[in-house]
Amino acid sequence: MAKITAENAGTQAFIPLMRELLNAYHAFASFDADGQRLSGSGLTVAQANVIFTLGNTDGMTCKDIGDWTHITKGTLTGVIDRLELKGLVERWAVEGDGRKTIVALTRKGEKVFEKEYPRHVAYLKERFDQLGARDRDQAINLLQQIQGVF
Repeated sequence: MAKITAENAGTQAFIPLMRELLNAYHAFASFDADGQRLSGSGLTVAQANVIFTLGNTDGMTCKDIGDWTHITKGTLTGVIDRLELKGLVERWAVEGDGRKTIVALTRKGEKVFEKEYPRHVAYLKERFDQLGARDRDQAINLLQQIQGVF
């Protein structure tokens, strides 16, 4: 096995796959953000992500929200603060464990979820429907394999 150097690193066989994964991620993130911006909801992508995650639940811990949304702890605190200021979420401490906080949608937050979540899913569906069921299944399997190697 040849030593990887600065000169030959870019020629490694996995580099094109890595680039395409990154390009696909950025294309999706940009499309997703455009959909949120064009919706007129006034929510940022991160705020919508939290609202969509909390929808149809009785609330979640901040850790669980972070695990699901992949929003870092520091960023998540600010996102939840702003959603609370908008009256869309509420927080309360878990009895017996003052370190744990539950975040849940308010009635106003539930109404936003009920309006925005189906709208956003329909927006994304239009693009994902351009792939057939077999292609989607193959993509899921390949992405799961890639995730498994890490």
